[in-house]
Amino acid sequence: MIGPRSLAARLTLLFLCGLVLAYGLSFTSQFYERYQTGRDVMLGNLELDVSTAVALIDRLPAAERTEWLPLLERRNYRYRLDGGLPGRPMDMAEPHMAVASIEQAIGKRYALRFETIDGPRPHFQAHLRLSDGNPLTLDVTPAPIPVAQWLPLVLALQLALLLLCTWVGVRMAIRPLTQLADAVEQLDPDAPHPPLDENGPREVAYAARAVNTLQGRIAAHLKERMQLLAAISHDLQTPITRMKLRVEQMEASAERESMWSDLNEMQHLVREGVAYARSMEGSREAPCRVDLNAFLDSLVLDYQDSGQAVSLEGHSGALLETRPYALRRVLSNLIDNALKFAGSAHLQVQDSQGSVRLQILDDGPGIGEAELEEVFKPFYRVESSRNRSTGGTGLGLAIALQLSESLGARLSLSNREGGGLCAQLELNVTP
Repeated sequence: MIGPRSLAARLTLLFLCGLVLAYGLSFTSQFYERYQTGRDVMLGNLELDVSTAVALIDRLPAAERTEWLPLLERRNYRYRLDGGLPGRPMDMAEPHMAVASIEQAIGKRYALRFETIDGPRPHFQAHLRLSDGNPLTLDVTPAPIPVAQWLPLVLALQLALLLLCTWVGVRMAIRPLTQLADAVEQLDPDAPHPPLDENGPREVAYAARAVNTLQGRIAAHLKERMQLLAAISHDLQTPITRMKLRVEQMEASAERESMWSDLNEMQHLVREGVAYARSMEGSREAPCRVDLNAFLDSLVLDYQDSGQAVSLEGHSGALLETRPYALRRVLSNLIDNALKFAGSAHLQVQDSQGSVRLQILDDGPGIGEAELEEVFKPFYRVESSRNRSTGGTGLGLAIALQLSESLGARLSLSNREGGGLCAQLELNVTP
């Protein structure tokens, strides 16, 4: 479809065109009616005035006629006591509308002859002879029906008023729909928002109720899935523990080591599943005020005490209102990933206006651009990590994303120019 892309522009164009067309038709009909009325009045006055003036001139003595001509002159026509200007015979098939009125006024008493006078301002003349044989010429200069000087200004103001009313009307009609679209765009089953406002026009209220119902169903479905995952993961821990006890009683062998490794992997997977399910409910942790510098120092020192290559650069004087356990879990997952694939991690702190950026940098292989978003999905692993030693469960980044969203933070991944990966967590700082 050719035309504006937005609904507001289309409605504005439709309403404005309709209103301008209706206004134009109304104005045209009124102007035409005014034109006809003005023309009829003007021709009626011309007919009466010419009839009276010619009769008066004809009865005046020839010596006094010249004195009366200025008194009988009008804006569009005047009288001459001569043969007038040279011209060409008028085409009586298409005469000027004033010709009929002149003929009606004096044509029955005097023989009339009409001529068209060309020039910068075309006009015509009516020639006749008075009762004493002297010539009389009626010089008529047609003029359009006068239009008041204020009329174009009023027309422009009315059109501007139409445009303003159209714009206000379209905004009033579109605003509830725009608000509904914005609210729907911000809906996130993992981070529930307050229900949409169900007030407003009937259609918008119906759509808002439908969206609220849909949001509730999605949230209930996700909660059920997380509860199922948590229950299965929790219940699997008991048989896995029993199996590990039985394996411990077996004699040392390659088969025993293989089974022990498989059970450890299963137990790790189960624990990560429970952690992921709990991360969906990360908002249950009570928020508190945290000194970010002390918090990061403690986190990095814990890694360094265990012999891990983790360093810290930069500092921030921010006091965060956050959930410390959830924040620690997010940073730990990101640092663990860096240690797993690169052997070291570098934590940088950058203060920004209204926020703090925490970047975990590593010198590992990085992630393909097409997979930077995919790795946040549960159980997703890049091809290079599908092995026992570095593969993991594919839940670490998913847990980090869930918890960061519950904290109101923004987590993103990007490849570094010199190689390696940058995991950035942006935290909002409230004064």
